[in-house]
Formats: sequence, C-alpha cells, structure tokens
Amino acid sequence: MPVRLDIKKKLNARSERVKCVDIHPTEPWVLSSLYDGNVHIYNYQTQSVVKSFEASDQPVRCGKFIVRKQWIVVGSDDMMIRVYNYNTMEKVKMFEAHMDYIRSIAVHPSLPLIVSASDDMLIKLWDWEKNWANTVIFEGHSHYVMQVAFNPKDPNTFASASLDHTIKVWNLTSPVPNFTLEGHEKGVNCIDYYAGGDKPYLVSGGDDQLLKVWDYQTKACVQSLDAHTHNVSAVAFLPDRPLIISGSEDGMIKLWNSNTYRLETTLGYHLDRVWSISAVRGTNKVAFGFDNGTVVVRLGKDYPVASMDASGKAIVAKHNEIVAVNIRSGDTASFVDGEKLPVASKDLGSCEIYPQKVTHSPNGRFVAVSGDGEYIIYTALAWRNKSFGSADEIVWDSGAGEFATRKGNSDVRVFNKSFKERNIMQIPFSAEGIYGGATLAIRSDDFVCFYDWESLQLIRKIEVETRNVFWSPNSELVAITGEQSFYVLRYNRDVVDQELEANGGKINPDGIETAFSLVCEVAEKVMSGCWVGDCFIYTNSNSRLNYCVGNETATLFHLDQPLFVLGYLPKDNRVFLVDKATNIVSYELLLAVLEYKTAVVRGDMAAANSILPRVPKASHNMLARFLESQGLKDEALQLATDESYRCELAIALDKLHLAASIARENPSELKWSQITDLATSKGDLKLAEECMKESNDYSGLLTLFSSRGDREGMKKLAKDATDAGLLNIAFTCNFMLANISACLDSLISSGRFAEAAIFARSYLPSQVQRTVELWKADLRKSGNIRAADSLADPESHPAMFPDFAASLAAEKARAVTYAARENVP
Repeated sequence: MPVRLDIKKKLNARSERVKCVDIHPTEPWVLSSLYDGNVHIYNYQTQSVVKSFEASDQPVRCGKFIVRKQWIVVGSDDMMIRVYNYNTMEKVKMFEAHMDYIRSIAVHPSLPLIVSASDDMLIKLWDWEKNWANTVIFEGHSHYVMQVAFNPKDPNTFASASLDHTIKVWNLTSPVPNFTLEGHEKGVNCIDYYAGGDKPYLVSGGDDQLLKVWDYQTKACVQSLDAHTHNVSAVAFLPDRPLIISGSEDGMIKLWNSNTYRLETTLGYHLDRVWSISAVRGTNKVAFGFDNGTVVVRLGKDYPVASMDASGKAIVAKHNEIVAVNIRSGDTASFVDGEKLPVASKDLGSCEIYPQKVTHSPNGRFVAVSGDGEYIIYTALAWRNKSFGSADEIVWDSGAGEFATRKGNSDVRVFNKSFKERNIMQIPFSAEGIYGGATLAIRSDDFVCFYDWESLQLIRKIEVETRNVFWSPNSELVAITGEQSFYVLRYNRDVVDQELEANGGKINPDGIETAFSLVCEVAEKVMSGCWVGDCFIYTNSNSRLNYCVGNETATLFHLDQPLFVLGYLPKDNRVFLVDKATNIVSYELLLAVLEYKTAVVRGDMAAANSILPRVPKASHNMLARFLESQGLKDEALQLATDESYRCELAIALDKLHLAASIARENPSELKWSQITDLATSKGDLKLAEECMKESNDYSGLLTLFSSRGDREGMKKLAKDATDAGLLNIAFTCNFMLANISACLDSLISSGRFAEAAIFARSYLPSQVQRTVELWKADLRKSGNIRAADSLADPESHPAMFPDFAASLAAEKARAVTYAARENVP
C-alpha cells in the first residue's frame, strides 16, 4: 500500500533565489541563504522574519545552524566563510576558506568541526576550537564539489558529490577518499545519508535527472529513480518517515517510498527551480529552497505514536520499530513529576507497515496498528500477528472485543472478537473518521453520528465539528473535542435500550434526541486526553495538563513542552504522558481527590465524606476551592486549611465574628479591610473600629469618629496620623478639634509655607510674621529672591494689614472661648 501523506504548508515566504535552507532542530526556524548575498531566518509558526542581514555582496550558496554554539555559518562566492551568533547577530569569525565559490558546508554532529566544499575541487576540514584552523585538505575530485554530508551512523566519515560524475566517501583523518561510487552519467549535485539503523544507504541526485540509492558497504547501486525532467538539485532521506524527497530544476518536489522506491506524490509550489531540501530528525517539518522563495511543510501528524493499557504496559512506535515499556517495572514511588521515566524498554521488532496510530484493545490483550492504508492486530505480549487488512483507521469497542475499520470515505466495516467481518455499514455521508468506545462514532466535516455497536443503528447525530471522541470507563460520559472547544455529554444507555425494546429492536432513523445531554462546554483545544472515573484529564494547545469535572476545569500542571496523555494508573496515583520524541513522563494525581470531586459533582456528599479520610491534608485546601466552585461554601469553610482562604469564605458567608477571630490570629491589612466593609454594612461599629485600627484605615476612622462625635478618638487619630506622616488626616482632625496651632504646625512641617501663611492670616494672626519669614526663606533657598522680596509682613508693611490689631484681639477671644469649651463634659 502507498504511504499515506498528510502534507500541510507551514511557510511560504517569497524572496530572491534561495540556494540553501536549514531547519533548526528545536526552534521553529528555517535558515535561508540567498543568491543576492542576504541571509534570512524565518519563524514558520508566526510566518515572520526573525533575523535578516547581508552576509556578502556575492551569492551565499550554503548556510547551516551550529545549534550547540548558537551560531550560523555561511559560505559565499567571495570564497569567505562567515560565522555569526544568531541571537546577537555579532560576527564571530570571517576567513578566506577556498580559492573559488563555496558550494556546501556540513557540521559535525558532536565534534567542533565543519567541512566545506568548493569549486576549487577541494574539501576542507575546519576546527573552531583551534581558532578555525584548517586541519585537513581532502583532494581527489576533478570537478566542482557540489555537496558534502556527514554519515549520521558513523560521523567520522562523510560523503561528497561532484560534477566529475562521482560520489566519494572520506574519513576525517585521511586526505584521500576511502572509496568512490560511480554510476551517474553526468555531474552529481546532491547526496544524503539514510539515518535509520537497518540500511547502510545514501542517495544521490545528478544532472542525468536520476536519483540513485547506494549501499555504501557493498558499494553497489541499489536503485535508480527516474521521474524528473531536469537536473536533480536536492535530495534527502526523511528521518522520521520511510520517504526519500527529491527536488529538481524542473520545479517539482517528488516523494518516494524508501522501502519500495515507488513514487508516492509530486508537489509543486510554482516557485521555479528547487535548490535545497532540509529535514531534521525529531521534527516532521521539511524546508525547500526555490528560485523565488522558501517553503516549509509538515509531513504527517505532529504527535507520537503510543498506547498504554490499564496495567501500565505501553507500546511505542519509533518509525517502523516497536518498543514495549512496562512502566511498573520501575519504582513508581521514585518517579519525579515531569522527568523521563527510568524504566527499561523491550524491542519487539519491526512493523510491516509504517505505524501512524497504535491502540490497545479494552482488555489489553491486543494492539491494533494502522498506517499507510493497512492495519495489523498483534498480541500485546508476544507481538504475534493475529489479523490484518486494508483500512485507514481501526477502533475498538468498549469491552466486547469488537472493532471497526474505515477505508476511504464510505467503507466502514465491523468485526467480531474472532476477527471475522460482521457487517459492512451503509454510510449516507462522507466518513472522515471513526471513533470507538461505548458507541461507534463516525464523523463528517461538520457533524458526528453515534451508532449502536450491536445493531449499527443511528443513536444520535450531533452537529459539531469533531477532532476526537473520548469515552469514560463506565460509558456514561463522552468528551467530543473540536478545533476551538470541547463538549462533555452524558450518555443515557437506558433510553436507547427502552427504544430498542419498545420498537422490536428498531430505532427511529433520525436517532434518539434524549440519548445524550450536554454537561458542559469548555473553550479549549484538546490535544490528548483520558477519563479517570467522571474526571476528564487532558492536555491543551497551551501545553497545560488540565482536568474537567462537572462544569469545573482547572490546571494541574504547566508543561514545558507539548505532551500527550497515555493514561492513568490508579494504584500509583500518576498520570502518564509521552512527548514527541516518545519519552514517557508522569505527574502525580491522587485518585482519592478525583473520586471526591466526582462524588461531589454527582451530589453524593455522603460518599464524598467517606472518601475524604484518604485525601492528604495538603490537598484539603484545593478541594475546598473546588467545593466553593460548586456553590458549597459552608462545606468549603469546614475543609479549608489556609487561614486567608477561610477568612474569605467566612466573609462571603457573612460569618463576621468568625472572620474577625481568624484575622486576629493571622492579621493582615487586606483581611481587616474586607471585614471592615462587612461590619459597617451590618452596623457593628465597634468591630468596624477595631478593623479600621488593625488595617490602619485612618480615613475610615476619621469618618467614624467625626460622625459620632468621638473627641478622644479624634485626638488619638490626629497623633497617629501625624506619626504615620498622613498630614492631611492629622490637619482635618485638629481643625475639627479647633486645635488651630496643631493645624499650622502640620502645614509648616510639610513645607507648605504659602498655605501656612494664608492659614495664619485667617486663624492665627499672631503667627503671620513667623510663617511669612519661613516662606521667604524657602523662596530664597530655591532661588526665587524677587518673589521673596515682594512678600509683605505686618512688621515691615503695617499699612498693608489694616485692622490687624483687631485680628489679634479676635484670636485671643477665640482662644478663651475654645478653652472654656474644652472643659465642657
């Protein structure tokens, strides 16, 4: 069967002629080296230019990332090699490397070495730890050397392609070639090594319009591939798929099956000639350089191929290789959250097809592998082939051992547990995907239909765009995930059984409206998930591990990379996930906590309370917040352990004195401030005063004391406010107490001499002379001498203060009056 290809364009950036592209292995970047001398770094996720600079006024024909040094190395037609730091764009090194155009650069995977190839027919080895010394010159080609590539399985050797019609294989320590591969009738433009462990192959492309696959151990040409109509300018073995990719000056990109050498598909992006191809192990992105720009595509789905049964036995596919991992073979108590599990794996051998999905049967005895339009069912332990067939997908039921397959858009077949075909379904729409579980779900572009496994009759059609379907273990809940959100539905099997019984085993052709009811809708994109009881655990597009119980969602962990849920082991209280590199990690997630939340959502508080003793006290506060989200604030208050949170709950429940007692034991201004508002609204002014004092709410105390005429309270407040530097509060208190001298002192101590002079003229004329002198001194200090000299005072300018004597007499009379009032009880 042909390889099934899911190809999605990630970047299409037009530019001048791109002579070389290189994909960064960890960042979403592609490096483009241009014929006009410029170098661009594109972010293919954001479709933006990250960095851009002119490296030379001559064409730049090659460029590579040196990731471990955070460098870019480029070679150009001015015979120079330049090295830049790709973070700062600082030029690290520039040196003349060859006597003619530099065609290719290859970076050693582990040593501080690069090799460069040139039109001067030489290949040179450079050591950057020796200040870029040229340590070896490799001679042997009789024409331009077009490309060099290291052997990933033996980095001490590399191959070169030349227009002298040959490919030569070299050792880093010898200036002469180990051997030569001859077979192209014209010049050889490009080469690449096969990175898999099973074949000692390399592929080449030449001006004879052919690709040739070579066994470099036997030095024989294994296969010649002929489909291009012009020079083959770029080739690559795809590291993570059984594909060879070739690009040509005919403008076409061709993908070949590296096992059968069948031409799988041809891509054309209308950007004229193809000059370069880049693919990196561990990513499914491939970059192409054209005459008119750079293209990056995603080949295949961007998730790992793995499955785990209920006992903790996982099956992981690494390309065609199948590996078994027994998670319980390690000490689960020693597992650290987010770290790769220290467990041994067992190699089960190669799969006959390229796996795109693996799934365990519900009882864990069998594993279904699908890919490339075929499926194979293996025994999980011995990995023996039990059944096979043609299908794009295969899914299991929830427990009877039956399974269904989909081939194309109309062929859906159901098989019994003996692997015999039971039925062929007649689908009245285009079937884009199928999902197993309690029902057989078949989706189209904008809806999903659920069918009864036994009768294969329609139970319900739901108008929602669907990416995946997850059933809970008890088959009561189902999560339907879409591009932007997911829905949790409750499935009522009793309604379906009643319909079948009442109508002689028949269901209304339109389905049963009441078979499903909506529990909640959550606006999150689910990447993977599984059910633990009635709790749905999932990873989202923001790399978070979340859960959903009832209508409540919460984040369990923030992930530092995209991870995909494998499953949950209740005995170990851990959820297991796998990354894109098929490393398995785990996080602790207490089963008792999930059971408690499930019981609360079901409204069974008696069951919840019986589970509570198994929940560690450290988790009580988290459960209290869950109870609050469910509207159970009284229960949350009883369970909460964090005093600040208990205080918040007491305030929310109007339990004023409980909140105050908590605040007294664990004082904080915020708590007292919250209790102040509640106490004031309840009319408990005594408690309100205590709260205001504890929270240093001087404004509130001013309002409280002045409204009830508390003279002693105002006096103390004036002193406390002065000590706290709140002179506006102190001034107001003293003014209301008729302590005019203290008011004037507040103005003077705060440096407000102008206001002090005016205030003295109105209330304390005996202090006018002093305050004006202070005002003048302050103005002179700041350089405003003319303004200071223009100020008048009663002694120097008595004419300007008419009736000033009467003001002084009034001041004395006011002082006598207020002194008498002071003694009034």
